[in-house]
Amino acid sequence: MLMEGTILARAVSDAQDRLLEADEPLAGLQERCGGELPGTIAVPELLELVRKARRYGFRLARAVTAHDGGDVITAWVEVEPQGLNEGCQIVVRNWQAAPAPVEDAASVERRRTMIDRHLAELSAQLDADQRVLTVLSDSPELAGVAAAMEAGFGGHWTEFLPPEKVTHKQPLHWRLLDGSRVVVSGSRRSWRVSLVPHMRPGFDPAGFELLLVSDTPGISAAAVREPMEPMLRRSLVGHDLAPVLRQPISRIIANAETIRTRLAGPLPDAYAEYAGEIAGAGKLLLGLLEDLADLEVVETEGFSTAPDRVDLSELARQAAGILNVRAQEKGIVIEAPHGSEVLPAVAEYRRVLQVLLNLIGNAIRYSPERSHIWIRLETLGDRARIIVADQGPGLSQEQQGKIFDKFERLGRSGDGGSGLGLYISRSLARAMGGDLLVDSAPGQGARFILEVPADLPG
Repeated sequence: MLMEGTILARAVSDAQDRLLEADEPLAGLQERCGGELPGTIAVPELLELVRKARRYGFRLARAVTAHDGGDVITAWVEVEPQGLNEGCQIVVRNWQAAPAPVEDAASVERRRTMIDRHLAELSAQLDADQRVLTVLSDSPELAGVAAAMEAGFGGHWTEFLPPEKVTHKQPLHWRLLDGSRVVVSGSRRSWRVSLVPHMRPGFDPAGFELLLVSDTPGISAAAVREPMEPMLRRSLVGHDLAPVLRQPISRIIANAETIRTRLAGPLPDAYAEYAGEIAGAGKLLLGLLEDLADLEVVETEGFSTAPDRVDLSELARQAAGILNVRAQEKGIVIEAPHGSEVLPAVAEYRRVLQVLLNLIGNAIRYSPERSHIWIRLETLGDRARIIVADQGPGLSQEQQGKIFDKFERLGRSGDGGSGLGLYISRSLARAMGGDLLVDSAPGQGARFILEVPADLPG
């Protein structure tokens, strides 16, 4: 259906969808959207409309929305193709401009953090004083930095990633360091650090997530492989496939999130939903890669952990802080051990944290909105225990017998799980000389119990 009314502007495009000539105000919009005249149509919705009209060979008309940097422009556009392998005549009617809606700073910051998290090539957990607790990176370019941070647990992160053009004595307040450019030894790329605080209402941050991000793509693990290295002695997912795919998949997710959340400008709801589906599918694939890589590690012959003296109470608080934002999105309250509680144990710090993140993440996923998750500590003989209890649907005896099996999802579908998390978690617990148990009943929630050797006096 075509709209009657005054013609405000006319334009002509060619067979390559370049805007050859245009009247104002369309010519100005083309330039403000980053295009040239003549040049490829720079307004995304107008470009799509022209392409469809040319491809299908018939006249199309619809409302087109664009962001010119300050205002949201809405116009009725009619496009008529001029023949096979030719361009189109474009007519613009009903031009309206309105100020772009202002999004609150907190929402923008959350979205940028989400995108940084997917782009990060190294992540680390820091305590409240910005000291390194754990570090994770699969980037060959960052192997040296990651190794130095692992060897220097307890040191301030700026010892390993010195900020550029910062001469003040460390540690600075985290807000002064968030977003700062840092020096990565041996890398020619530009890097920045994002510090994500684990906030507690009414208190200073309980810790931080450090994300190391570069705006330029890096070298994949495959590119640094020695040409004659035998492939048979390498695992497929953990050493080859996962590192190679992780970065491009992460960038797909980040770009889709940028589109979905309209950080680059207004977009029709349908396109935002498509971008959300792309991001969701990417997250599922990335999670599956992570699980398969971990699966290969725990099933490697001779796999062992690196036991150390740890405080399970502190680990529980760290895990709860990391996942607290996700819990708040569902109105779920996580009750972690009090700061005065201490439970010494002998286990590998990062493996215990990995298991706890899986247990608490599952509890958040399967618990109803506005419910509670409790993390409790206890000692049983020579075992130190962390108990994660939720108010979810609970498990029957038959389900409890299967839940730790490989790829077991108990008939669930569409929840994003791979069915490997609990299998890997139990394998890690047993590798540390402990175990992972479950106690549940239908309709009464579930209690997952992580046991590791206690650090007994004497």
